[in-house]
Amino acid sequence: MATTLPKFTDDAVIDAPVLPRQRAALRSVPTSGKPDSKGPEDPLRLGRKMRLRLLAAVQALLSDPSIVGLKDAAKLAAIVLYAKSRAPKGEKDDNQTSIWGAELGRWLGMTESTVHHKVLPPLRGTDALHTQVVRDAKGHPTGLNCVVMPLWNARKSGGAAHPLALDKAELATLLHLIEALFGPGWTPEGKEPTPPGLLAGRTGKGAATDRLGLLLMVLSTRASGWLQLCGGSVKKREGRGAATLARLLGCSPSGARKVLARLTEAGVVARQRKATSTRMNGRGKVMLLPVARAYGRTLASVEGVQSSDPVFLARPDGACGDHAPADVAGAFGTTGICGAEGGESAGDQERPDGAAFHAVHAPVVTPVVPLQLSGGFSGECRGGSGDLPDRACLREDQAVDGEDAAAEPALPVAEVSPLRGEKPGESAVDEQGGQRAAGAGAGGRPKAVGGGKTRQQGRVDLPEDLGLRVALGPVSWLWAGLNRWQQDQVVAAATAELERLSDLLMQPEGAPRLLADRLTDRLEEVGGEARVNSAFGWITRRGLVRRPACSDVRCDDGIRLDTGGDCANCDNVIHIRRARRARIAADIDRELPGIGEAERRQVLEDRLREHAAIEAEDFVWRREQALAEQARRDAARAAAQERAEREREAETVADALRQALPCEDCGQDRSAGLCEACDHRRQTETLIVEAGLIAATWSDGLTDPGTVAAATAKARTAIGNSIATAWQEFLQITDVAALEANPEAAEDAYAFAAFQTAQQSLQEYQDNALAMLGRTEEAEAEARRAYKAEQGRPWFQHHPNGADAIAAATKASDRARERTARYLLAKRLEQLREQAAARTETAAAAPWTDRLPELAARRLNSDVTGEVIA
Repeated sequence: MATTLPKFTDDAVIDAPVLPRQRAALRSVPTSGKPDSKGPEDPLRLGRKMRLRLLAAVQALLSDPSIVGLKDAAKLAAIVLYAKSRAPKGEKDDNQTSIWGAELGRWLGMTESTVHHKVLPPLRGTDALHTQVVRDAKGHPTGLNCVVMPLWNARKSGGAAHPLALDKAELATLLHLIEALFGPGWTPEGKEPTPPGLLAGRTGKGAATDRLGLLLMVLSTRASGWLQLCGGSVKKREGRGAATLARLLGCSPSGARKVLARLTEAGVVARQRKATSTRMNGRGKVMLLPVARAYGRTLASVEGVQSSDPVFLARPDGACGDHAPADVAGAFGTTGICGAEGGESAGDQERPDGAAFHAVHAPVVTPVVPLQLSGGFSGECRGGSGDLPDRACLREDQAVDGEDAAAEPALPVAEVSPLRGEKPGESAVDEQGGQRAAGAGAGGRPKAVGGGKTRQQGRVDLPEDLGLRVALGPVSWLWAGLNRWQQDQVVAAATAELERLSDLLMQPEGAPRLLADRLTDRLEEVGGEARVNSAFGWITRRGLVRRPACSDVRCDDGIRLDTGGDCANCDNVIHIRRARRARIAADIDRELPGIGEAERRQVLEDRLREHAAIEAEDFVWRREQALAEQARRDAARAAAQERAEREREAETVADALRQALPCEDCGQDRSAGLCEACDHRRQTETLIVEAGLIAATWSDGLTDPGTVAAATAKARTAIGNSIATAWQEFLQITDVAALEANPEAAEDAYAFAAFQTAQQSLQEYQDNALAMLGRTEEAEAEARRAYKAEQGRPWFQHHPNGADAIAAATKASDRARERTARYLLAKRLEQLREQAAARTETAAAAPWTDRLPELAARRLNSDVTGEVIA
């Protein structure tokens, strides 16, 4: 006789506490170890949280900008090196792993030469991997130290909250999983050998792609062994399994179909289609055989569980309409519309092409009385009473945790169920456009709703955004039961909550994990996903909503969001309330000493109520003040934005006017005050003057104007000759006729060539000056002092003339000599500039007779020319 579980109303599901015995009844977690509970733990036997954690880490690694776009071999190499990386230990966080090329090739199924030529160079080129060759005492290479840079950046920026920041146990679990799938195997001396992985023998072309696809599929597969297929429309030739693998690998469906065929041939994947009564192709399914075997399941056992027909789903021979048997349907010419189908789960059913939509009523509990069907109605169940089954849930043939696909009795939650035809209570979250959604059929096809409208079934997979996938991971089972509109609303709500959490946290990267922990805690409060009656309402109104216990915006259920500890403000509030209650009680004892206990309690409650009313009034006043202050700040912010906008407009107008100005030197129109050629001429002149001053720095008479003028003139002549030589070389490699046809272009080219030559000459003069000043007495003295100081250091005092001491002292003296030369150059240039400025101030202004010829030689712009002619 089956055990009858208690029933709960909607309010009880949300507010009633969950006993430990009730929580244990919701989930059936498999024991660790092998299926027979003997031997070491199977690496393919991952828990749901561990599987999702590793999947998020691998997806985060593959979605890193430095790895996106690389070939599958490079991606697989990054995953292997990531799994072999050392976890942080205390303050030491090197993230390194040691390997050699041949060993990495065994992991990838390729040769050492291919690894060194086609795998490691792309990873180094995109800065995804840093490597260092390890050599022995003789200089022979013995290994390769590798650092996976996405992991390094994640631990430096995001800390432990980043999806890539796995701890030591999680990295070991990922490495053991990879070893079980395609590890090369080892036979160490004195230890038990490690057997090779499932795809260890698969080498050569496409081996890395097959191994990467198998790893991603295993991490996307629940404990039932069935791969979670993607939703939406797919190409008929490739199938839904290939489309799912294509999304995991980021390749085309045709390429994924070839990978799936190779994995099937290797014996790690099994593909089949569900049988239908119409003999048409049913929905394709993909089973990961290693995962199924790890949990003690086989392909035959899973098929037997999923295809078993419950007793109360039997249809009588005399049933009519959509409940008639196949032979009766054929007699009436309605084949494909009234065909009988087995009672299969909603998650695995696929409607054959051309068949009409019809809700399949899956089993809930085992009937406890003999079944008597007489009326031929789908709702008739037990004892011919005509009552409907307790509840029909999406995926009720799966376990509560979403990992086991074995059918278990689901909990009867409510007497009224929208899947059985009753009209439930009106709910705003389940309505759109005044009509209640009827849901969607299997395969993501739309179902009809009231008024002739349709609504598509939601996506089975979580959103592609990594943050949303991590945040909504705990409610992935509830997510699969939402329609498209509800999923969009959940994404919007989760995105808004992630933005709010990012503003509160010092490390915004930890917001997705924090929101996932909140959803996990809320699910534990209600007793699991099976206790949630309305998935959309629970996620948006209870799961994602922050529940502050005090006025602090960082408080959530008495826990600080930024630190994870207890909220100090909540403790203060509790302390203040207790102190207030004790004070009021003391006042009552002092004022009314002979009052009875019941009367005392009543007076205490009345005074507490009065005090609460006063606090409420004060809170309303403070809130009004805060709103007024916020309005004032908004007005000030709007005024500041308006002022900034006016300033930007003024800058735009000023820039437009500046662009319209002619050149100051040549008069060219719309040159922003100075054309490019004239700008180059000015810069060239400045560089020549600077080169002349630098050339004068190592002369003897710095204070003699004649000596400085001679050095400057010599530098100008040398730079002029260099410019002429560079121009002749330019004319030899260009089209002279084109330059003669366009004089302005020739002037621009000459000015630019002169500017570049002056730059090179200035650098040469500076190097010569440093070399000459480095031989001065001041530089030599400073070098000798540095040499002696380095020899006198404590670690060289016993061997001041040793090879190491001499090398260090020589290096220190060279640095001191160069530093002194740069200092002397800067001081002498400053002295020469001051002398030149003094001479310019004392010089009289040039007379107009000398300035007029220069002004007359300037060209006039078009506007001035027009005015003169007019």
